[in-house]
Amino acid sequence: SLKMASDSPESLMTLCTDYCLRNLEGTLCYLLDNETLRLHPDIFLPSEICDKLVNEYVELVKTDSIFEPHESFFTLFSDPRSTRLARIHLREHIVQDQDLEAIRKQDLIELYLTNCEKLTAKSLQTLVSFSHTLISLSLFGCSNIFYEEENPGGCEDDCLVNPTRQVLVKDFTFEGFSRLRILNLGRLIEGVNVETLLRPLASLAALDLSGIQLNDVAFLTQWKDSLVSLVLYNMDLSEEHIQVIAQLRKLRHLDISRDHLSSYYKFKLTRRVLNLFVENLVNLTSLDISGHTMLENCTIPSMEEKMGQTSIEPAKSSIAPFRGLKRPLQFLGLFETSLCRLTHIPAYKVSGDKNEEQVLNAIEAYTEHRPEITSRAINLLFDIARIERCSQLLRALQLVITALKCHKDDKNIQVTGSAALFYLTNSEYRMEQSVKLRRQVIQVVLNGMESYQEVTVQRNCCLTLCNFSIPEELEFQYRRVNELLLNILNQSRQDESIQRIAVHLCNALVCQVDNDHKEAVGKMGFVMTMLKLIQKKLADKTCDQVMEFSWSALWNITDETPDNCEMFLNYSGMKLFLECLKEFPEKQELHRNMLGLLGNVAEVKELRPQLMTSQFISVFSNLLESKADGIEVSYNACGVLSHIMFDGLEAWGICEPQREEVVKRMWAAIQSWDINSRRNINYRSFEPILRLLPQGISPVSQHWATWALYNLVSVYPDKYCPLLIKEGGIPLLKDMIKMASARQETKEMAR
Repeated sequence: SLKMASDSPESLMTLCTDYCLRNLEGTLCYLLDNETLRLHPDIFLPSEICDKLVNEYVELVKTDSIFEPHESFFTLFSDPRSTRLARIHLREHIVQDQDLEAIRKQDLIELYLTNCEKLTAKSLQTLVSFSHTLISLSLFGCSNIFYEEENPGGCEDDCLVNPTRQVLVKDFTFEGFSRLRILNLGRLIEGVNVETLLRPLASLAALDLSGIQLNDVAFLTQWKDSLVSLVLYNMDLSEEHIQVIAQLRKLRHLDISRDHLSSYYKFKLTRRVLNLFVENLVNLTSLDISGHTMLENCTIPSMEEKMGQTSIEPAKSSIAPFRGLKRPLQFLGLFETSLCRLTHIPAYKVSGDKNEEQVLNAIEAYTEHRPEITSRAINLLFDIARIERCSQLLRALQLVITALKCHKDDKNIQVTGSAALFYLTNSEYRMEQSVKLRRQVIQVVLNGMESYQEVTVQRNCCLTLCNFSIPEELEFQYRRVNELLLNILNQSRQDESIQRIAVHLCNALVCQVDNDHKEAVGKMGFVMTMLKLIQKKLADKTCDQVMEFSWSALWNITDETPDNCEMFLNYSGMKLFLECLKEFPEKQELHRNMLGLLGNVAEVKELRPQLMTSQFISVFSNLLESKADGIEVSYNACGVLSHIMFDGLEAWGICEPQREEVVKRMWAAIQSWDINSRRNINYRSFEPILRLLPQGISPVSQHWATWALYNLVSVYPDKYCPLLIKEGGIPLLKDMIKMASARQETKEMAR
C-alpha cells in the first residue's frame, strides 16, 4: 500500500548512489591536475549502477540547490570497459553537447533527452553513434537540436558584424537506427520534415508528435502493422487525420487531446469520429480526448443516464459511442471536457475535473510533459484540499511533490503547488504522513523559496513551513532554512504578511535548540537582521507582531550564547532598547521580551561592564516596580541587577543611583511578588541562577536566585525538580543554609 511504501527507508542502492555522488572525490574518483575528475583505474561498474549514478546526478543537480554540478562528470562514463550505460534520462540545461559526446562509445538502449535546450545539431551527430543499439529515444522539447551554428564570413572582422547564425539542419534522418521502436519528438521545431526524418524507421511501435502541426499524416500508415501508441497532443486535426488514424488498427493507446486555452482549433469532435475509433481500433485500451469540444451531443438521454449504480460496463456507458467497446478502457482522458461529469464512464481510470480521483489521475498523466495542463489540475486539487477533505492524501502529496520537483522553474506550478502543499500538510492530515514524506515536502518548499522571489510563492512556502514542528522537523535543513528566511527579511521592499510569518519562523527556529545552532545562526547575521527590523518599526512608530517577535527571537538566540549577546551590544541594541521603552511605555509583551534578552546579556561577566551606566541602571531600577505581564518584567529587571550586584562594590562605577538604594528597591520588589505566580518563561538550564547561590558578595542576588528556584519547582514540579537535581542544585542550597551572610528569609525559602 502507499502508506507502507512511503514509510520504508531508502534502499541501500539509493543511499550509496547518493553518498557517492556527493563525495565523488572520496569514493569513485580522484582529481587530475586539481580540476578534472577521473575514475580510479580499478573501478568497474555495470549498467545497473552507472544508469542510476547518471540519472540520480541529473535529479540532484535539478532539485538540490546545495549540490554542485561537475564540469567533467560525463567523462567518467566515456570508456565502456570500466563503466556501462544502458538507460539514461537527461533533462534541461544540465546536459550539453560535450556531455553526450563524452559517452558516445556506450551502447545505449534508452535515451531520454527532455527539454535539453542547450543541445545543438552536434548532438544529432552523436546520436548516430548509438544508432545500432537504441530502442527508445526522446528528444522532447530539445528546441535547438536541429540547429547548427554557421559562420558566414569566416574572417575575424566579419564575425563581429555577423555573429554565428543558427541554421536548420535539413539532411539528418534516422537512417541506420534499425532497432528504434519508441520515439518522442514532442515540441519539435518548425521546419523539420518529419516524414523524411522518420521514413527509414522500419517498425515503429510508439510515436509522440506532441505540439507539432502536420497537415498530412498519411505517412503514418507505413507502420500500421506495428504502431501501438500514437500521441498527437495539440495537433489541429482534420477529417484526413481521422481517416489515417482509423487505419492504424494495432493502436492500443491514442492521445489526440489538446490544451483548450492554447490556440484556436477548427476541429470539433463528433459522435461519428468516436464511433469510427471504436469500430476500427479494436485493441484500444487507452484514449485521451481531453480539451476537445463536442460538436454534437454524444450522451444518452438524461433519465437513463442517472439510473442505477455507477458502472464501467460499456453496455451502460453514458457516452453513446463507447457502448461499442468490447471491454472497459484502462484509461480515458476527459480533462476539461463536459463528458467527465457523466455517471457511467467505461474506463478504470478517468482524467477529468469532476472529483478528486479524476483530478489526481490528470496530475499523474500530464505532469512530465504538460505543465500547462498540470497547473490547472493542481489548482483543482487545491480547491478540494481547501474546501472538502482529501481522501487520497498520500497520493495527492506525492504527485504535487513530483510536479514541483519536475517544474522547478514554472511559475504557475510553483504558485498552485505551494498553495496545495499548505492545505495538504496541515494538522488534520498530520497522522497519515511519514517522516520521509514530510522531509520531501520541506525540501521542495525550500527549493521554491530559493528559486522564486515571487511574493505568492514565498508566502505559500513560509505558511507551509508553519505546519511543521519547529525546530525538530526542520533540523535536518537547519542552516538552509535560516539562510532563506534571513534572506527574505533582508530584502529592502517587504510584504507585511511574509515579514510577519518569516519572523515568527525565525523565532521558533532558535527556540529550544542547541547552542552551536544558535552560534551558527548568529554568524549568518541573525542578530543584525532582527535589529534592523526593530529599527524600521521604531521609525514607523509601530509596535506590532513583527516588533514583538523580533525581540522574542533575540531573547531566544542570546540564551547562554555569549557571542550573540556581544553582537547585540555591538550593533547598538541597548540604544534600541531604550528607544522602544520610551516609544511604547504600555506594551507589556514587548517589555517582557526585551528584559528577558537583557537577562541573557547580564549573565555574561565580560559584557556586564557595558550595562554599568547611570542611564541603564536607573531604567532597570524603575522597571522593578513594573506590573507588566504579571511579575515577568519586574522579575527580569531584578535578574539583570542581581548579576550586576554579584560583581561586587568595586564594579559599581557610577555615583547615581547609589548601590544601596538599588539593593533596597530589589528587596522590596521580590517581597511584592506572589510566590505561586504562574510563569511566562522557559528555562533549559538553571546554571546562570545557581551560580548566584554560593556567594556572600550580594545577599539580594542570592535571594532572587532562591526565589526563582522556589517558584519554579513549586508551580511546575514535574518539569523543574528533575532539572534542579540534575544540575547539582541540592548541595548548593544545603551549603547556602549554613552561610552566615545569607538572610534569614532566604534560608527559610532554601530549606
